Amino acid sequence: MPDLDVRYGGVTLLGSAERGRYPSGNSLLIRGTTGTVLVDPSLEVHRRGGLPASVDLIAVSHAHEDHLAGLHLFPDLPVLVHPAEVPAVRSPEVLLAGFGMGPDEAGDLAGQLRDTFHLTGHQGVGTFADGDVLDLGDRTVTVLHLPGHTAGHCGFLVEPDGFLFLADVDLTSFGPYYGDLSSSLEDFETSIARLREVDARWYGTSHHVGVVEGREGFLAALDRFTAVIRRRDDVLLELLRQPRTLEDVVAHRLVYRPHAQLPFADAVERRTAVLHLERLERRGLVVRTVDGYLAV
Repeated sequence: MPDLDVRYGGVTLLGSAERGRYPSGNSLLIRGTTGTVLVDPSLEVHRRGGLPASVDLIAVSHAHEDHLAGLHLFPDLPVLVHPAEVPAVRSPEVLLAGFGMGPDEAGDLAGQLRDTFHLTGHQGVGTFADGDVLDLGDRTVTVLHLPGHTAGHCGFLVEPDGFLFLADVDLTSFGPYYGDLSSSLEDFETSIARLREVDARWYGTSHHVGVVEGREGFLAALDRFTAVIRRRDDVLLELLRQPRTLEDVVAHRLVYRPHAQLPFADAVERRTAVLHLERLERRGLVVRTVDGYLAV
């Protein structure tokens, strides 16, 4: 394997020159005495043209394009995913619709799903549920349903190695992403609270950070990651010191930097703003006016 790969017991992180930066991502190869599982076949798997080791099963944390980009190389392998993610794994059109984009932006991203991420849909899709265990002989992989990022987003705990794959609870300075139509801010926070109770030796992410060793370091990184949610609230409340429309908030941007030119940016900003505005309204911190929204 390339030198960028790193082993953690029976788990190998398939490293990339981009360190998992989007559109790439970190994939895992988990080997046991009776089977091998590939987790989240990314662009790195595509660039390699497959893997030197035989793979028996593919487990997908959730149906986003950067986690499916190498899936086309394994047309005959079974794929397991949470039931909420099955339609998007089977159909790039369903995946695209989940972003809630306008027609022009959706057209641009549809081309990227085809040309950059090689998505064609995969029909051999089965399901797992929270707590299900994949038995690899001397190694087990336990499914943890961690919704919020998407409705069916999952992590995986590999034992006896003590490797917890967090998927897109990715601990980056970007912060939590909950910009899809199926995303939930409350569910994301519940999933974060659940992860605080899971003891592991290594905590692996899909992007940038890679692997954090030790519970103390993980909890510190999780605190920094979670703090971004509060910062978005604070930015929004400051912005709403005078009435603003939803489109004003979208243009101001809570998530992406102003110069970021991504086809899905406005859709993500809109969904994120709606989730924050609705929650702040329920808490009595924001009211609707004839001119939009206002902090009180």
